[in-house]
Amino acid sequence: MDDLRDLYQEVILDHNKRPRNFGALPRANRSAEGYNPLCGDRVTVFLNVDGEGRLQGVSFEGAGCAISTASASLMTEALKGRSVEEARELFQSFHKLLTTGEGAGAPELGKLAVFTGVREYPMRVKCATLAWHTLQAALDQKDQPVSTE
Repeated sequence: MDDLRDLYQEVILDHNKRPRNFGALPRANRSAEGYNPLCGDRVTVFLNVDGEGRLQGVSFEGAGCAISTASASLMTEALKGRSVEEARELFQSFHKLLTTGEGAGAPELGKLAVFTGVREYPMRVKCATLAWHTLQAALDQKDQPVSTE
């Protein structure tokens, strides 16, 4: 079990140090901002949704803790090329993993399963889901910033 936790920690630290898809998306046609007032994490999610409802581009920028940054980074990798509906379903699977621990072996989660242990730290669940809630706002084209409170 320690080896698995070490691997999970490595993946999270790698995505924190070298976040993938970081920066504004040049041809974004949707975006949203999110904020966690408890710890100060901030994120903006950028999407390029094509006419068929597929995420052709996904990126983020902002500043936050390792969990928040790694979650946003892994989210962008997991969503690229998926439909809007698939993105919503992945959010539900990820949220269920973090809040109940169910679905850790679900194939659709892939690398996102590294966040399984976050459930043991309820305050960190908000860090891990900030980018995801912000994604939902971008998909819904909401103008108001998302808050974890």
